[in-house]
Amino acid sequence: MNTAAKPWAGRTLLAPVLAVLAAALVLVAVMAPGARAADGLDSAADALRKGPVYVDPRARDQLPPPAADALADKIKKADKPVFVAVLPAAKEFNPPTLLQDLRSKTGITGVYAVALGDRFDAGADSAVMSRNAVDNLSGAVERSSPSDVRAMVESFVDDALPQARGHAPDTWSGGSGTDTGADTSPANRVGPLGLLATLGVLIAAVGGGALLVGSRNRKRRAERERAQLATLRPVVDEDITAFGEEVERIDFDPSAPETTDAMREDYASALDSYDKAKVSMDRARRPSDVRGVTEALEDGRFSLATLEARRDGKPLPDRRPPCFFDPRHGPSVQEAQWAPPGSEERTVPVCAADAARLEDGEEPMGREVQTAQGPKPYWDAGPVYGPWAYGYYGGGILPGLLVGTLLGSLMTSPGYAYDGTGYDGGDFGGGDFSGSDFDAGDFGGGFGGGFGGGDFGGGGF
Repeated sequence: MNTAAKPWAGRTLLAPVLAVLAAALVLVAVMAPGARAADGLDSAADALRKGPVYVDPRARDQLPPPAADALADKIKKADKPVFVAVLPAAKEFNPPTLLQDLRSKTGITGVYAVALGDRFDAGADSAVMSRNAVDNLSGAVERSSPSDVRAMVESFVDDALPQARGHAPDTWSGGSGTDTGADTSPANRVGPLGLLATLGVLIAAVGGGALLVGSRNRKRRAERERAQLATLRPVVDEDITAFGEEVERIDFDPSAPETTDAMREDYASALDSYDKAKVSMDRARRPSDVRGVTEALEDGRFSLATLEARRDGKPLPDRRPPCFFDPRHGPSVQEAQWAPPGSEERTVPVCAADAARLEDGEEPMGREVQTAQGPKPYWDAGPVYGPWAYGYYGGGILPGLLVGTLLGSLMTSPGYAYDGTGYDGGDFGGGDFSGSDFDAGDFGGGFGGGFGGGDFGGGGF
């Protein structure tokens, strides 16, 4: 056995120690006599690490404590990384960089809604909510409740919670994060010797703490993956069963005199795809593994379509995506115009039966799946169906087909990886601490002279 030390192991274990040591040194400097008091943005960031809602004492008339506490409770119960800060229109808050600065100081991936005076804007890590979705929500609340801070933040939270991905950070086990206005800074309570003792405790605890947090996050991630795969399994099993019935229904005899070698190859390819789909689903351990199953089923359906064309003496079909409304309908035969409720029209691939329904003004036969709210079309059933859909349609056309749907809000996110494994229904890290992995581009890198200019919607500051 090779027992040579891995050169990266020490650096991996040392990194969190150095990070906490650096943070502790900064803490000592801040708490030392004569140190500058934390500014308003630092206070907001510190409070948001402890709870989802922060109200600056100077802005309590905008969101009174009872309303702030109720809003914090709602966010916590939803277990979503949604942050709200209500700030006064003070010079210390720089509108062009306010959202990005608050996100950087807080250091947790999530959706950030900020009221500055009587104005409102929001931003989000693309892992948690797409920029388009944030734009739409921000613009909607500003148009419906202009200058009414309480109405805007409450409406935004109500709309953002169902769409936000990820989970609330573990640091929210304490209070709501609303500021009491009391001066409880450690500098007023701890002397220099106490600071050094605190530093020693932090250094001693960081190794075990880092391991504990990592283990807890891995366990939570594994639990989510098992639940998401359990949600997908009945849908995928139905697809596999449906394809097996198609193979039987074609009633192909490889030994018939009229059978050609090309037909036999098509049939063998369909059978191989069927077996591959079953084996892949048996081996699936994560939601992203489902992509391979639906890819195999799509390959098999094209092989069957080619076999039928050869047997019927028809032109061989072009490789086309499956019917958008239900992949079990088989390869599409044409394009049709369709719009989901409340969204714009787009061109989608459809089977002959659904094309006829659309032409007659009828609803297509969309694939419905079970959700907590009852049966819904797969495109409005949540992002857990991303890998399932990707296997059928691939990354080239799927996002455009799903614009304006719940699943589409994921597919059009800048953070979505179009290899089909970029999303597994909750592992984007929403609510996790992030440092060097934070992409400031998610927050626009600045708001071009005011809140709302550039990447985020609404009237802005």
